[in-house]
Amino acid sequence: MKLTLYQIDAFANKIFGGNPAAVIPLEQWLDAPLMQQIALENNLSETVFFVPAANGIADFEIRWFTPEVEINLCGHATLASAYVLYNILGYEKPGIRFSSMSGILQVSREEDLICLDFPSWKPERLDIYPSELSAIIGHAEIVGVYKYRDMLVELVNEEAVKNCDPDFSLMKKHVDKMIITAPGKKVDFVSRFFAPGAGIDEDPVTGSAHSQLIPFWSEKLGKNEMHALQLSKRGGELWCEQRGDRVLMKGKGVFYMKGEIFL
Repeated sequence: MKLTLYQIDAFANKIFGGNPAAVIPLEQWLDAPLMQQIALENNLSETVFFVPAANGIADFEIRWFTPEVEINLCGHATLASAYVLYNILGYEKPGIRFSSMSGILQVSREEDLICLDFPSWKPERLDIYPSELSAIIGHAEIVGVYKYRDMLVELVNEEAVKNCDPDFSLMKKHVDKMIITAPGKKVDFVSRFFAPGAGIDEDPVTGSAHSQLIPFWSEKLGKNEMHALQLSKRGGELWCEQRGDRVLMKGKGVFYMKGEIFL
């Protein structure tokens, strides 16, 4: 069996920026253990697979795998999948409906931006959290702790987010996935995302984290349209909007590589 693999830098405007995703279009699903092995071999934060949908509700079914686990939502790999469909495979409809573990995800194009319509996951404040949290994030000053899917830790400013030096061994013992965030200097908010429990110490750009970040900052800032940066080494830029129980996040993609997998 031969599979085609595309590698796309998502939420990036130049090569080697944003978050790289491996995109593998399929005609029918492979066994989950095999897809997990492929993701481990690729060793990127996510490998995404999609197949044509048969039910008429969606255009494609989509699944995402880290090197260690299958996850329920991934923004950058969804953007990468849409980039491949629109720019390489000749998909001509204005919108794409992906059926996923998190429901129907609608994707569209706005010139060179790809727009993701994702669920809005408003995090709630946590009064009880690991006593080791301060040590986990290098003793940075904590403003508040919240959670929906992932723990969200608000820090005092952009410099605190940028300079945070987490203890990943300690984090893995207590927290599966963590977002740190603060108001930005030139943008509305900044963030970083850690997921050592999923085999990713730090993810370069994380769309699913913005399903929590967008409603969080929309409420705090009193605005629906926002500009955001994820402060990883590669960096990522997103244009965000809160729309009721949905969020929109927009970003660019850059084509890096096409290859073949022989199984």
